[in-house]
Amino acid sequence: MNFKKKLARMKPHLQQSEVKSEVVTEKLPHMDIWKDHQTNVYVYEDQYCLIREVHYSADHQHGHYRLSDFSEVVKSWNQTNFDHSLSAKAFNPEDLFFFDTETTGLSGTGTTIFLLGYATFKEDKVILKQHILTDPSNEIALYLSFLENVNYETLVTFNGKSFDWPQVQSRHTLIRNHVPKLPETGHFDLYHAAKRLWKSSLKSLKLKSLEEEKLGFVRTDDVPGYLAPAIYFDFVERKHPEGMLKVLEHNEKDILSLITLYTHISLQLLGTDLNQNSMEKLETGKWFKKEGEQLISEKYLKDAYEMDENPSAAFHLAYEYKNQRKFDQAIKLFKISLKNSEYKEQRISAIEISKIFEHQKKDYQQAYLFAMKAIKALDRDVVKEEYKQKKLEEIKHRLNRISRKLRGNH
Repeated sequence: MNFKKKLARMKPHLQQSEVKSEVVTEKLPHMDIWKDHQTNVYVYEDQYCLIREVHYSADHQHGHYRLSDFSEVVKSWNQTNFDHSLSAKAFNPEDLFFFDTETTGLSGTGTTIFLLGYATFKEDKVILKQHILTDPSNEIALYLSFLENVNYETLVTFNGKSFDWPQVQSRHTLIRNHVPKLPETGHFDLYHAAKRLWKSSLKSLKLKSLEEEKLGFVRTDDVPGYLAPAIYFDFVERKHPEGMLKVLEHNEKDILSLITLYTHISLQLLGTDLNQNSMEKLETGKWFKKEGEQLISEKYLKDAYEMDENPSAAFHLAYEYKNQRKFDQAIKLFKISLKNSEYKEQRISAIEISKIFEHQKKDYQQAYLFAMKAIKALDRDVVKEEYKQKKLEEIKHRLNRISRKLRGNH
């Protein structure tokens, strides 16, 4: 039986449960405050949770971006002639499901999700919903209310592949006999995307740091995420919504930032961010290379090198030229890398130049010279001694072979 049919069978229970909402309000005081914050009760049999729903205009500004910029990005993805794992090609804006959770801990079977938040696009607005666990004993109502609202093609999360969605699946396993099966889903994880682009240039890849550094959004009066579990337990005990409303606001900002972060990263990949710097172009080029898009990769690497003679861009572009058998261009760029890159790239550059002189140009003196330069770069590099000895033996083996070829020429 498919997901929708299972929910249909449960509809009579859901309709009957509406009658019980008055009883629930006796157990959950301060409903006037909750209703003032767009929050209502959801009841299933003897369990209940809260659902908050807020709407944003597509013109809403969140940092540098309007929410409608996301729709333009999706349109741009659909006009591309290349593939990428973060591409929204073949999707409509409403197909993406921006999802974030708040939990009582970081991992383990004792961790409980007490807030499921998400946003979806619908015509000219963004609908943001948050499902709130009123008590750990009400998980069935929480997940049923969530699954009743799930209608999407692809999740967009921040570290959701490693945390949010596995946590949902873990908790779902504990109550799977009571709620429908979780739908299969595709996944865009923006933490891993951000890591690819900025791991070498930003000190922190936390969402808050990315907001400030890349999205132009600065939080004020925000509850730190690490306080959310304590606030939740206080809410369970006292039932007063004051603290939880601050957690909801924190979660709401997280979700809006997912929309604008996907927009910003997409602009980097689509080549339409006019403020993209050389390191971002370099990392984008390396990412496209990993995706198998060689032509686009080469374009970004060229742009990165030409912008400020980025030596690491020269290193990766040299590899492209070597693979295309453009050996003179490859040597030129490997030499730039050998002079200015970090020691590992210097060593590899020297080895690659040595290979070209040995195998393609048959210039064994130059091949020997650059193999020796590789030893110098290796000697300066700060690596484990075991690794250094292994690489040294490889270079010595190369030098011995080149020496034999030199003697054969005399």
